[in-house]
Amino acid sequence: MSDLRVQPGPAPERVRLTVPGDKSISHRALILGALAEGTTTICGLLQGEDVLHTAEALRRMGVEIVIESGGEGPMVTVTGVGRQGLHSPGCPLYLGNSGTGMRLLMGVIAGQDFTATLTGDESLERRPMGRVAEPLMQMGAFVECRGPQATPPVTVHGGGLRGIHYQSPVASAQVKSAILLAGINAAGETVVAEPARSRDHTERMLQAGGAQVEVEGLTVRLQGEPTLRGQEITVPGDFSSAAFFLVAGCLLPGTAVMVDNVLLNPTRTGLLEALRHMGADLKLTDVTHSAGEPVGTITATRAPLRAAEVGGKLIPAMIDEVPLLALAATQAQGETVIREAAELRVKESDRLTTTATALSALGGEVEATEDGLVITGPTPLHAAEIDSHTDHRIAMMAAIAALLAAGETVIHGAEYIATSFPGFGERLRELGAEVT
Repeated sequence: MSDLRVQPGPAPERVRLTVPGDKSISHRALILGALAEGTTTICGLLQGEDVLHTAEALRRMGVEIVIESGGEGPMVTVTGVGRQGLHSPGCPLYLGNSGTGMRLLMGVIAGQDFTATLTGDESLERRPMGRVAEPLMQMGAFVECRGPQATPPVTVHGGGLRGIHYQSPVASAQVKSAILLAGINAAGETVVAEPARSRDHTERMLQAGGAQVEVEGLTVRLQGEPTLRGQEITVPGDFSSAAFFLVAGCLLPGTAVMVDNVLLNPTRTGLLEALRHMGADLKLTDVTHSAGEPVGTITATRAPLRAAEVGGKLIPAMIDEVPLLALAATQAQGETVIREAAELRVKESDRLTTTATALSALGGEVEATEDGLVITGPTPLHAAEIDSHTDHRIAMMAAIAALLAAGETVIHGAEYIATSFPGFGERLRELGAEVT
């Protein structure tokens, strides 16, 4: 296990940076490129471990994927095999720490005429897969998981699928996307309805690739057995990665932080709305569109923050950023309540508990509830030793908190940061921190 040591230093008045490509879009670009006819080119693919595990799994099922270095980031070429052109890998597919990779590939394999087993590291093999397995079995696949919590390894016996109308009990892009990816090879129409809006990258990319997809409110309809075509995809900067430095800009005195080329898909930017409700100074500029996705520059500058209540439909649009909102709330005046975020208990860690534990160790007043967090502020933060609990987002949130804490903060299990944000330490140094 490796440590990340962070000690704050004088930050410059203005910091302008970029972040790696969006993880959600990177996974989907590889998968849909593999199922397409012809060639898909991807510029700016995230080179994090999670995405690279997805690429290797697709290679083992017969897809040619070439990754080359380029002046503006990696250039990836995916030679598609068609929607039913994958072949049995002949061995278990290892997905490391990637819950997204595993759940999306469960949907892909469900539509193929073979059986495959998916495994992961110790952390991933504690995460429940039943929410994906259940609708896939309703479509005609047979899915075997381990134990009453339906944890990996997962074996999917694919083929012979039929479209279903599925009312998802949770707003989850991973569940929805797995069903839609299976629906590509299902007879008839596949329909997914959610209780709230979740990120919609799969729908956008399917439409761009030639599939007949209709979105009406919280319901998505996919006509089965389309012929997908290769695409040219430019992956914008990951909003979830940018969020760490935007929160730093909101909290560090005398420093404006600008992050360029950030994904601004409204199903992802709930944190901006929540922070603005708390009084944060956040500005959007240079907004354009790339491959059907809005992108732009976000500038964050410190302003007095006030407590807020956050829940409901806003949570799915900021589910990965809740730990960061909790950090911001430690510096806000009053009691902030985050509710209806129980989904965080089945992430890489139980993120409600690990967020509360980490921020409390750093001096915050944070309590985990059954479905959220209660944070009382403002409180000064101090250096501490933090366990990431194998969770990349907890490790990075603690590193941003360390910028506000006197002394050296030590974060154990920092190697998990590489799953989503290679180069994170270098970006911290741009904010004046001493990082080892």
